[in-house]
Amino acid sequence: MDLELLRRTSVFNAPPTALRTHGCGGLNAEHAGETVRLAGWVNSRRDHGGVYFLDLRDRSGVVQVVVNPEEVEAFLAAGKLGSEHVIGVEGTVRLRPEGMKNPKLPTGEVEVKAQALKVLNTSKTLPFEVDERTTALEETRLKYRFLDLRRPPMLESLVLRHRVSQAVRRALDGEGFLEIETPILTKATPEGARDFIVPARLNPGNFYALPQSPQIFKQILMVSGVDRYFQLARAFRDEDLRSDRQPEHTQIDLEMSFVDESDVHSLTERMLKTVFLETMGSELETPFPRLEYADAMQRYGSDKPDLRYGLAIEDCTELFKDSGFKVFGEAARNGGVVRALSVAREFSRADIDKLTDLVKKGGAKGLAWLKWDGSAFSAPIVKFLEPEKLSALKERFQPKPGHHLFFAADKAPAAALCLGTLRKELITRLKLPPSRPWHFSWVTRFPLLEWATEENRWTFTHNPFTSPLESDLPKLDSDPGAVLSHQYDLVLNGVEIASGSMRNHRAEVQRKILSLMGFSTEAQEAQFGLLLNALDFGAPPHGGVALGLDRLVALMRGVDSIREVIAFPKTAKGTCLLSDAPGPVDANLLKELHIKLDVPPTMRAPDQTAA
Repeated sequence: MDLELLRRTSVFNAPPTALRTHGCGGLNAEHAGETVRLAGWVNSRRDHGGVYFLDLRDRSGVVQVVVNPEEVEAFLAAGKLGSEHVIGVEGTVRLRPEGMKNPKLPTGEVEVKAQALKVLNTSKTLPFEVDERTTALEETRLKYRFLDLRRPPMLESLVLRHRVSQAVRRALDGEGFLEIETPILTKATPEGARDFIVPARLNPGNFYALPQSPQIFKQILMVSGVDRYFQLARAFRDEDLRSDRQPEHTQIDLEMSFVDESDVHSLTERMLKTVFLETMGSELETPFPRLEYADAMQRYGSDKPDLRYGLAIEDCTELFKDSGFKVFGEAARNGGVVRALSVAREFSRADIDKLTDLVKKGGAKGLAWLKWDGSAFSAPIVKFLEPEKLSALKERFQPKPGHHLFFAADKAPAAALCLGTLRKELITRLKLPPSRPWHFSWVTRFPLLEWATEENRWTFTHNPFTSPLESDLPKLDSDPGAVLSHQYDLVLNGVEIASGSMRNHRAEVQRKILSLMGFSTEAQEAQFGLLLNALDFGAPPHGGVALGLDRLVALMRGVDSIREVIAFPKTAKGTCLLSDAPGPVDANLLKELHIKLDVPPTMRAPDQTAA
């Protein structure tokens, strides 16, 4: 991340106010001789032979303040200062003496000689130091988030998030989009996760749902003739959390009319080019590569492959169809696949055992392998493989001494999961160098439907509003599982950062898909009537995409968790340690809402009152 590019932006420059003329981090040699007023937090205080040196910090950065004993009142006040005390300083900017300059600090050429110092507020003893790197537990940081956000890395994350948001707005405004808010209190619709629900006091026994996405409303806007909509939308999903999930998150949501898939892709690419150039100084290569879902699963074992590392999976099914080696031959002859991952590295047996245990945890039966020693393959399975098969493998993979081949022989989904898991682990374990810092790719042509065994019905793979390929429409009657869709995901460095599709703009197609998923006519009207009714009134062809702002900024910042780029995130249990949410409510409020709690005592919060 180019911090200097970020720091040159106006968000790091504190504008003049009654208490200050400059931001602490905005001073340099050009200000020498000027009288300035500064205000901020005491980052540190040092006593050097009866002279106090203060590092004063505000949003714009840090500057050194020198307090001499001849300024009696200021000197006495400085002697009582502690970390994070809030002060105001008036003084003269001067060049630091030769040999005392700090090239690592943007203000390192200058210091401020204080004439006056006023304590604006004091601070209690800190639970952790407010510095670049902290050893505090995440729980402590979240409980005292107001302190954590003072740390430069957190401030830089918020600044980057702001800059990305503004770049998105400028880019989409230039493309003719309108920023429109959609409802937060809405009606529950099946979109893949549990809804958060809100009781409606004026309609007893009824509930609003917080939107998992603005999906239906943005489609309604297209039917309304808005043509191009966007929103930095809040989305709410009651699902199990992890480092890249939060119960409430922000998505860059957009929808377009009279477009096809390629229009949505190219628009998204232009927007991201603007974002990365303005915030990171990075020039993205466009168009982004496109990879069909089936190819992604076969070649990389993942629908969100990290393409910076090569390591493509090779299909060897045809080679082993006539093999006498039972594991490979039966898989190849009975509708399964035999696939191989070629790795130009040497592994010990202990390493291979650990890799085998890893794939077994994912459901694989095992991990077959071969090692090339320079003249022949060696491994336990060599004695079962025909010489011509070994010769064909040598010809195909051109191994060097120490080279390993890892195999999966199973049904295609299981083989993909096995070798995809292995590929991801090897990238991490071998610390392979990426080919470039940013690698975007589109994954397209996802299956429209998948079979839900427990429910004995078809369900959507992404959302129920995705349009099937026109050429696959007849298969909705004959082979629904083979229908491909206009669904597409955008992947950045192996992380899905966006998902979108062309939508069903014809009501009869939408109704057909809902019927396949087991929705009766009555259920369709009850849950999707708003959209179905609108589609009957001249809906244009339309499609869109939603990018996860939190995930995008986290990747740009190089952090592992989106909690690091959200001002007030929730924990993995969905709680806010800062505000103690969620919490109990007054029994009288529950009575007004006609809600009676039936929570087992073992699950009840300590101060929860039974109603």
